[in-house]
Amino acid sequence: MPQHRREESAGEMTPPTGQSPSTRADALVNGSRTRDRRASFPQRPGVDRVAETRRTSLHLPERISLEGWQRIGEQISLISDASTWWLGDWLVYGQNSFPERYRQAMERSSLDYQTLRNYAWIARKVEPSRRHGRLSIQHHAEVAALPADEQTGWLDQAERGGWSRNELRRRVRASRRDLPADTEATGLFHLKVSQAQRRLWEAAADQAAQSLADWVTSVLDEAAQQQKGSAGSR
Repeated sequence: MPQHRREESAGEMTPPTGQSPSTRADALVNGSRTRDRRASFPQRPGVDRVAETRRTSLHLPERISLEGWQRIGEQISLISDASTWWLGDWLVYGQNSFPERYRQAMERSSLDYQTLRNYAWIARKVEPSRRHGRLSIQHHAEVAALPADEQTGWLDQAERGGWSRNELRRRVRASRRDLPADTEATGLFHLKVSQAQRRLWEAAADQAAQSLADWVTSVLDEAAQQQKGSAGSR
């Protein structure tokens, strides 16, 4: 399970982006070949028995073939990539099953709280049936805010075309710019808040099973509609 240093910052509220741990692991072997082989691995990833795994080390035998060494590297890469989904689904389960104690459990974890929230957001938005084993979790993050059918279409195209995460992002953004003005999502909203406010809002968003950005948007929309209605009745 990847380890992340705890960092907490206030301010910008946008859908999560960043680099998946699998990006670093893929550097161990030929990246394109690793991505091409991912789908051939079993559904329950593991490492060859000749490799002794520990929390802080990996011990390999003195004599191992090049092919065997590469295979183990690919297996480690696959586990690193899969573990982000495991964490995301684990968190979603916690949100659904233990809503009152979920945040406390996360805060006691050695993992970075914001990273965990990102994984949970992606896992909740992109159901397992729509996930692509040959694409990174960051590919899925680029389409997580879209409707389900659009997610499927973009991920299918990304896999067929061998697109990088950045290429997928570029194409998705370009398609949004082509929408009619009244349907296009526009603007990036920055808001400075205190740590106490952020924690309070995040707790409310977790209880509503929403990302912080989605929760803030829904609350503001509701408040605006109420204000508009009260003004119209005067």
